[in-house]
Amino acid sequence: MSLSSGSCGNCYFLSDGREGILIDAGVSLRRMKKILGAEGLGYESFGAVLVTHDHMDHIRCLHSYCEKLSKPVYATRVLHEAMATRTMRSAALSACRRDLSEGWNQIGAFRVRWFTVPHDASQTVGFAIQVEDHNFLIMTDIGRMTEEALELARKADTVVIESNYDMDMLMGGPYTHDLKMRICKGNGHLSNDQCAEAIESFWHPGLRNIFLCHLSENNNTPVKAHDRALQALGKLGIEPGTVNLRPLPRRSPSPLMIL
Repeated sequence: MSLSSGSCGNCYFLSDGREGILIDAGVSLRRMKKILGAEGLGYESFGAVLVTHDHMDHIRCLHSYCEKLSKPVYATRVLHEAMATRTMRSAALSACRRDLSEGWNQIGAFRVRWFTVPHDASQTVGFAIQVEDHNFLIMTDIGRMTEEALELARKADTVVIESNYDMDMLMGGPYTHDLKMRICKGNGHLSNDQCAEAIESFWHPGLRNIFLCHLSENNNTPVKAHDRALQALGKLGIEPGTVNLRPLPRRSPSPLMIL
């Protein structure tokens, strides 16, 4: 389930039906409780939080998660050190700190591997996550694709990938020239076209779900993101409905989806 996906806040919930994890902490405890509660879930439904990077739309509420829930927070050493310098209450985070090692990490029922992606944060990572026979991959806030990201996506049955902006909307919109360049010059965000090209590269017969994340409110629409990705699948000869293709909503939760 995506609890929120975009610059207003990012948070994702992944579970094997017995235990779960959160990826990023950009929504408040109150909102998280309401969203999970609507599905009959509570704070006990996840045992840890993974962090992709230290931009505030991904960690805004992390200190309250640490203070009130004392859940372990898994991130790279670089990210933990960067977050400790932020204005969040670092003492609470320090008590919950867990450093991810290179390669695969066992976090409850989940095997987790991080990989770096280009983005203008202290460090930004995606996660490959294995649980039972599922291979889940998330790469949000990725300025351009890397070969490592593509290789991991070629082994995943579910891929969450950024489709942030439509180039025409971005260039014709109200943003300053500097901000437009920050978004589209390789260390910002992934466009619909770049996302579609990535899908063409990593699609394989075992791929069942593609979720488009972190859509811009000003420079994209869910229809544009979906149709461009669908066009890429069509180019590969993939019939509509073969792959579950879904843009994730920005400000509202997605359904709880069975992968």
